[in-house]
Amino acid sequence: MGVDYFGSILVKLRRSQVKRYGCVFTCLAIRAVHIEIAHDLTTDSFIQAFSRFVSRQGPPIEVFSDNGTNFRGAETEIKTALEKWNPDRIDNCLKTRGIKCNFNPPHASHAGGVWERMIRSIRRILRALLGSQFVDDETLLTLMGEVEKILNDRPLTPPTSDSKDPEPLTLSKLLLLRPNVCVPPVESDAVHVYGSKR
Repeated sequence: MGVDYFGSILVKLRRSQVKRYGCVFTCLAIRAVHIEIAHDLTTDSFIQAFSRFVSRQGPPIEVFSDNGTNFRGAETEIKTALEKWNPDRIDNCLKTRGIKCNFNPPHASHAGGVWERMIRSIRRILRALLGSQFVDDETLLTLMGEVEKILNDRPLTPPTSDSKDPEPLTLSKLLLLRPNVCVPPVESDAVHVYGSKR
């Protein structure tokens, strides 16, 4: 599994705005994606996001990540914060779960191309869904679930125009062992799920 950060994403918190960061976990075998939200860029916040991932998806065998000095797609703010991470603490946390941690060598950001490509797709989908709107934390979590679904619904086999052919295989079908049926967004108290007023 590969892991990387993206953001920052501004969210509404009472009368102010705060920054949130996306933590993307990418399966290196089938390219499935899982997204968690980190409230800050500390080592503790990463460990919490990783724990949530493991609780839902199970522990990976190995984790691959850029080291803090060569996060290619990350903003300067993320690069600076991740350089202060405690890699030994993260490594110890993962070892206690039987997970091997691998940091890419310095100046080898090309080694993380798989997760960098996923981040580019996530940003494109978020721009389409959000535009320039600000949302709250709960809506951001819902959005990330939608983004994750969109990415995991991409076909692994080429679709055909013949109606007699079976539906293309998707990552969602592999993960859920059934199709992941799309449901329309829910509206609540005149506020659309993505945060825009009617």
